[in-house]
Amino acid sequence: MIDKVRARLVRSPIGRCKRHKDTVAKLGFKRLRQTIIKENRPEIMGMLKSISYLVEIEPFSEEEGADA
Repeated sequence: MIDKVRARLVRSPIGRCKRHKDTVAKLGFKRLRQTIIKENRPEIMGMLKSISYLVEIEPFSEEEGADA
């Protein structure tokens, strides 16, 4: 089972609704093209799904992170 997800902010939240801007900030994004790794939990996945048009999401496992 995948325990984490990797998300990358690929579109700017400028000009988006306040709720989506707040979601981007709560997830920890500070700048465009920044990548974050979060736990694969329902609340995190719901936040990422609500801003799916701004981010790229992919599964992440610890083995992949150790190789790079």
